[in-house]
Amino acid sequence: MLIGINAAAAIKQPRTGVEEYTYQVIKHLTMLPQAEEHHFLLYLPAVALAKAGLPFDFSLPKNFEIKKLSWCLPMWTQLRLASHLFFDKPDILFIPVHILPMVHPKNSVVTIHGLEYEYFPECYPLWFRNYLRLSTRYALKHARKIIAVSENTKMDLIKFYGADESKIAVVHHGVEMQNAKIPPKARLAKGGKNQKENAKSKIKKPYLLYIGRIEVKKNILGILEAYKILKEKYRIPHELVLAGAPGFGYDKIKFKIQDSKFKINELGFVSEDEKQQLLANADVFIFPSLYEGFGMPVLEAQTSGVPVVSSNGSSIPEVTGESSVLIDSTNHQQIAGAVHMLIDDKAFHDKLIELGFENIKRFSWEKCARETLQVLTEK
Repeated sequence: MLIGINAAAAIKQPRTGVEEYTYQVIKHLTMLPQAEEHHFLLYLPAVALAKAGLPFDFSLPKNFEIKKLSWCLPMWTQLRLASHLFFDKPDILFIPVHILPMVHPKNSVVTIHGLEYEYFPECYPLWFRNYLRLSTRYALKHARKIIAVSENTKMDLIKFYGADESKIAVVHHGVEMQNAKIPPKARLAKGGKNQKENAKSKIKKPYLLYIGRIEVKKNILGILEAYKILKEKYRIPHELVLAGAPGFGYDKIKFKIQDSKFKINELGFVSEDEKQQLLANADVFIFPSLYEGFGMPVLEAQTSGVPVVSSNGSSIPEVTGESSVLIDSTNHQQIAGAVHMLIDDKAFHDKLIELGFENIKRFSWEKCARETLQVLTEK
């Protein structure tokens, strides 16, 4: 069968959640023996392709073809891709990022990553929030199948839109496993507290780490409050490291950072290498996000052998199970207490690392790509 994929997100830089998902699914589809019996068309905007140079850092097999579509205006999916599909439809269309073109083959599959805009409407411009709602309703009505990245996202689609449960397949994200090759005990010895400095970021150990967008719905304000408690009540020696691009409510967050009397390192967006080094040397990864469609940063931390404190809401318990300390993300005392417990109790700290390594065995991009292909090709 001829399978068309909107691959535009896969070549965007820097890659964050949905971009990483699109990239990894395409990359691992190229490796699947089951994919060899199909031909894949990767639809890409010509302008983005010109900026990217070589679009992928992996080779495409003969059954994968790039379809370059010229366009320099907004709404590439709804205007340019849709106009192409009007004249030339594939047997199957896969949309990895939410928006199904108005013109599409009957056999279309759309991935929906989360409904943050329903829980935090204030974080989105009115026009964009309405566009997302209309696009979600349209996809639920017109796509043959919806891929939800978690059971939580599936239930949200049913809750907010009355979605047909039988139409939704849950396919979890994967995690890059190359960073999980160091055995936990060896990692603990290698990343001990005697190491004074992270060579790339110049962050002195020990430190607590958050990686993700610096915005209100990620509960950065809650992290800052918990850190204040950790410094004042528990007298921990740790600095706090926040890595990620600014998002909604950043001005309020920045003011609180500047107003703090404790050391807070705000790094902005970090490269993949820098991220891995930060993770490898952190004592605790803090992720009390108020809502997640999946929660990939938690798994990335676990692959690096970092114990995790994370929220007990949305998809996080589904992703971590008992391998992280689950807390009420609105309870700053509880966040601080969980972090201090991991710092203070080495046996518990090490046990959680072991549980994290066990947990990540449930997730892989190969599994994600294989299950995605099954959804695409099922009759």
